[in-house]
Parts: sequence; C-alpha cells; structure tokens
Amino acid sequence: MSTQQQPDEAFIAELKRWRDVRGLSQTALARLVGYTPSYISKVESGQQRPSSSFAHSADRELRAGGALVRAYNDLEGRTPTAHQPAAGNGSSDAHAANLIVEHEDTSLHYDGRVYRATQRRRLYNDSPDPVARYLIRISVDRFPGNPERSNAHFREHPLTWEEIQLQASVDGEPLTWRVQHDRDAFKELWLLFENDQGRYPLYPGESAWLEYSYTVGDDKWGTWFQRAVRLPTHKLSVRLDFPAELKPQVWGTETTMTAAALPFRTAIRQTQENGRSVFAWSTEDPPLHARFRLEWKFRARPDQEENLELMESEATASERMRAVGIVQEGDPILTKAARTFSFPDEAEDARRVVAELVSAAERASQVHVFGKGMGVAATQIGIDRAAAIVRSPDGQLITLFNPRIVEESPETDEQYEGCLSFFDVRGKVPRPLAISVEHTDIDGQERITIFERGMARLVMHEVDHLHGVLYRSRMREGVHPIPVAEYRGTGSGWQYGPPGE
Repeated sequence: MSTQQQPDEAFIAELKRWRDVRGLSQTALARLVGYTPSYISKVESGQQRPSSSFAHSADRELRAGGALVRAYNDLEGRTPTAHQPAAGNGSSDAHAANLIVEHEDTSLHYDGRVYRATQRRRLYNDSPDPVARYLIRISVDRFPGNPERSNAHFREHPLTWEEIQLQASVDGEPLTWRVQHDRDAFKELWLLFENDQGRYPLYPGESAWLEYSYTVGDDKWGTWFQRAVRLPTHKLSVRLDFPAELKPQVWGTETTMTAAALPFRTAIRQTQENGRSVFAWSTEDPPLHARFRLEWKFRARPDQEENLELMESEATASERMRAVGIVQEGDPILTKAARTFSFPDEAEDARRVVAELVSAAERASQVHVFGKGMGVAATQIGIDRAAAIVRSPDGQLITLFNPRIVEESPETDEQYEGCLSFFDVRGKVPRPLAISVEHTDIDGQERITIFERGMARLVMHEVDHLHGVLYRSRMREGVHPIPVAEYRGTGSGWQYGPPGE
C-alpha cells in the first residue's frame, strides 16, 4: 500500500484497478458477486464501506490473488481469520450484519396429516458488532399452480400462530420473538437472542447454531418446499421424510440470479428407513439469491386418487392440463396484457414467478411429451405478470421478462401449434422465421435477442400470451383448428429445410 493513500483509498484503487484489468463494468461485477451496481458504485466513490464478504467475493471473481483481501484487512486493521466467507458469496442484506451461514440443514417430516419443518443454521458473525436478532419467514401455498384458488383458500382458512407451534433456540437456549408481518399465508418475525433467563448475542468472530421449527397441516401446505439463499452460505442440505406407503416421488429445480431455472445439478438421494422414504440433497457454496425448490407427489395418496384417475383415464388433453394447474380458455386473464415488472425493485417477485412457471412446466411434462419444445406464460397459471419460460427440444431453458417483438423477418412458414390452455386441438399458424425480442434481465438491463425457426415460433407464442393474444387469432381466414385426435405430429419436431431455404 502506498504511504500516500489512506486504507479506504487503497481498497478503492485496488477494486477499480482489477475491475479495469478484467474489463468488467460495475454492473457486470455486481452480477458476478451478487450485489447491486449501486452498492459497487457507492464503494468506489467512498460513500459505502465494503463488507468482508464483498471483498472476498470481488477478489475471487476478479482473480486478484488476494490483493483486495489484503487491502480490506488494512482497511479494517486486522488479519485474516479462518472464518472468512467462502469465495463467490456476498451479502448486501442490511439486517444480516455480515452474518455467514457455515451450514444450513433443513428437514421436513410428514406424518400423513401434518408437516413439521426444522431449520438449523450455523451462523458466524463477520461484523464488528454483536448480533441480537435474526429475521425468519414462514410462507405457505396450498395450490402453487393456482394462485387465485390459494388466495381464496387462505382468506377462509388463514395460517395461525396457534397451529404453527413455533419453537426457536440458539445453542440450545430458547428464544423469544417479535412479529414483523402477519398475513393469511405469510408470517415474518424477528427471533430475539434472549429469554427470561438472559441474553445471548452472537459476538464478532463467534459461531452459534440457530434452530427453529414449526408445524403446518397438509390442508395448508402444498407439495413443495423452497430454500432461498439470502446470506453467504458454505453448505446447504435438505432432508424430506415421508411415509413409504404413500409412494412419494421428489424432484427439484434451482433458480439463480439470472432467473435460469434448471433441475438440481446433483441427484436427490432416496433411502428407506423403518417404513419411511427419506430424500436427501446438499450443495456446496450455493450462489447468493439462488432458490432451491423441491416438489413431490404421493402416488398412492387417497386424496389424490381422483386426480391420478383423471391422468390415467380417457380424460381430454385440456382436462389433464387443467388438472396440473393450467388456466383454460375462457378465463379473462388470457385475453389481456400482463402487468410488466419494474426491475430491479421487483426482482424477488420475478424469481418467485419463474419458480412457479418451472413447476407448472414440470407438471405438464408429466402428462404429455413435448417433442417440439414447450413454453408457459405467467398468465397461463393465473399470474398477471409479464414473465414466460420457453424450453427447447434439447432442454435449454429461456426466461423472458417484459418481452415484446421489435422486428419480424419477411420470410414466414405455417406449422401446427398446440396451446396448453386449449390443448384438445391443434392449429396451423403462420409465423415469421426469425424475430427480434426486446426483454429485460432481472437486474434491469434491457437487451434484444434474435430467435429463429422453431425457437422463434415457441417464443412468439409465449410473447403473444403476455399481450393477451391466442394463436387462433393468427390463423389464416377460413382455417380452423383440428381435433388433437386427427393430428399426427405429436412427439416430433417441426420440419424445416436446410438453412437458407
């Protein structure tokens, strides 16, 4: 460090230098380390003191070889410790006071009637101040594929504090709490590190196990469980414990800062233990703001027999889609433009919508083979927001927020399409062979993406949905959809000539 510089100036100089060396803008670096561009701008202008987790994350992503960490330690007047956060993780969460989760272990036990969730977090205080409280959230959704039905259900049967039976402790000492928000399907509260016998703050450089558990009946708990990474985390593990006689089946999806929802990168392990089916999964150093969602179905569940019979019977294609939560033609939401997102303020809402879309796509894929690829718009699952996902035939997932078509190629073709919202028919629809789509990233950056041929058709179909347009209105005059029974292209891709034809 130059003797001409103060410690904060030295850190700022190192950050700017390494960002310049790697050719990264403030926005690009923010995306890599999980902070906002505004945060980095304030750090570089001296308005914001950097956190330890930010310094370590930036050092790793900029490949600075420890230069930023050393500058940060000079800034703080201390030496590194073994408890520094894992590389690649950072937090700009003000209430967290630079807490680091060394291990989060969550278990969900179901006895056939009631769910009991237990969450244990090994917290390390990486700040210069003691931590005396911790914010937790309890959120339930009985019908995740049908928001209107869920909202109506919880208005009539709200989640209550009495049924939750919340218990919390830190290193075995019982804790009290203060309610922040109390809504029909959502509770938010501060766990206070104290009780009638004393106070138990987490001091700088110390670690402690925080544990809390709560109970919710299956009349209010849908068949899904989600963990959101809101603090720098070294390890995340989840265990689902179900009665074996229910024949449970479990799958999982991950949604990251880029909103790209994908299947878990590692397998969920299943074992049988004393008449129980236990599903276990874990990951190391999960990205900040990632969401890990597990879903399940009970193949032998009596209260699902009607739904299973519907899937396995001679039910129409549309009835099957309705059964998995797809809004059907006639619902007004399908014929009006969806409400756009304001980014980055509504990024959290956008991630939740993407998780619902991925879940709906998984359910639809269980009752139909999509050889041409598929897409789902938020309006098709009852959510009035401008978001859609498109899955290509080879499994590539594209997420679109606030999309609109800004250019179409003059070359067109005409092929059969199906729509999940009236899946009993197929319609021959003319579409451009290439389209340019303007859409917004979850960090607020606008971009234009070009799609061609089959992907152009899939994307345009979903963009139409978000503007209240169904494919029937795009068919040539005098051409009508045909019953799906007469259609011969199920399971196969659209046909195109060689490129350039």
